[in-house]
Amino acid sequence: MSALTPQSDMPTPTTDKITQAAMETIYLCKFRVSMDGEWLCLRELDDISLTPDPEPTHEDPNYLMANERMNLMNMAKLSIKGLIESALNLGRTLDSDYAPLQQFFVVMEHCLKHGLKAKKTFLGQNKSFWGPLELVEKLVPEAAEITASVKDLPGLKTPVGRGRAWLRLALMQKKLSEYMKALINRKDLLSEFYEPNALMMEEEGAIIAGLLVGLNVIDANFCMKGEDLDSQVGVIDFSMYLKDGNSTKGSEGDGQITAILDQKNYVEELNRHLSATVNNLQAKVDALEKSNTKLTEELAVANNRIITLQEEMERVKEESSYILESSRKVTKDRTADGHALTEARKQLKEETQLRLDVEKELEAQIGMRQEMELAMKMLEKDVCEKQDALVALRQQLDDLRALKHELSFKLQSSDMGVKQKSELNSRLEEKTNQMAATIKQLEQSSCGSNPDCDSQRRTVSWPSKTTASSSRSLGTKSTAFSSKWKSSPGSGATWN
Repeated sequence: MSALTPQSDMPTPTTDKITQAAMETIYLCKFRVSMDGEWLCLRELDDISLTPDPEPTHEDPNYLMANERMNLMNMAKLSIKGLIESALNLGRTLDSDYAPLQQFFVVMEHCLKHGLKAKKTFLGQNKSFWGPLELVEKLVPEAAEITASVKDLPGLKTPVGRGRAWLRLALMQKKLSEYMKALINRKDLLSEFYEPNALMMEEEGAIIAGLLVGLNVIDANFCMKGEDLDSQVGVIDFSMYLKDGNSTKGSEGDGQITAILDQKNYVEELNRHLSATVNNLQAKVDALEKSNTKLTEELAVANNRIITLQEEMERVKEESSYILESSRKVTKDRTADGHALTEARKQLKEETQLRLDVEKELEAQIGMRQEMELAMKMLEKDVCEKQDALVALRQQLDDLRALKHELSFKLQSSDMGVKQKSELNSRLEEKTNQMAATIKQLEQSSCGSNPDCDSQRRTVSWPSKTTASSSRSLGTKSTAFSSKWKSSPGSGATWN
């Protein structure tokens, strides 16, 4: 694997600038990153020989994504290893100005941004890794404190700045590895934010989370209140990991081609970051315009207030000058008008006392008026309640009248039924008496014509008993009929 260094024998100022820029920033999609001991080696994808087996072309999105994941994983290995070694050699607490620590956060930011789904907003498409980091507090309750602290920071206005602050606080807690492992294990939640072939969705993410365990030996302390995390440009500085130029190989033509390609990729990366910076600056300009308009309005109000205060001050000066002149006159005439002054003081005291009495009486009148208003409100409320009760009583009276009318109608119907039943009973009794008289006449006639009257009487006694039993059954039927008539009052049936 060949290392990337300038290869020109007679460098020009332009060539030196291009080579230096290429060494500082390289677009990782066009290169294969590998490690040669403790150094970083880059090789263009076009120079890598393919195996005889069919493999995906360089234009295949899955192939490019896999290459990006491998490059980011190797960069994470180098940055974590270099950070741990330099921190142990330094032997003190790290702060935000430490260069290897800054490069580590840049690499972590690139790893978290890899494969993010773009969310459409009214300002355009937005990719932010703050959304996945907010999920950590649901998975690990200890992370809720970090999330709350990030949201409370006054200087953070963009999701990118909140995500950067979250990474720094997690590193200070020495739980960055634990949080990342908990997040990577829940790919069902990450699928909402990342593409299927993103680094956080593949095994490279788990490897990076395991490498972060080594950072627990580092002590870091950050003061983020005055740090501008929103507008920082996250560019990886490869010059910290590239080999020295004395150990490189290659011809002069290869070095020039590599420098041109590096220049192109650098310009693309710089253009992308400049676009992001322009968007951030445009948002800041809009916010500043709004605040400027608001400040202009406040300034106009303040100017009006100042003019009013100046007028009041002039009026107070005039009054004070008038009072001063009058006091001077009083001091001149004090000896002559001493008696008048004492009387004036007495009159002033009397008027003051009178004013106090009037104020007390006014307060008493105000209190009485408030009490009267309260009593009037209570009376109005009582009148309303009584009116409601009166309406309800009237409704109940109407219901009782209707019920009375219905009961009177039912009573008249029941009276008519009783009259009809009594007439029926009288008719039945008359018929019964007639039948009894007929039976007696038949018995007498039969006894007069036939000497064997006793035997015939015995014979005739049976039908008389039968007649009595039939009359009883008829009476029973009439009683049942009368009870049935009572059970259905108001019926319009008549008897012939």
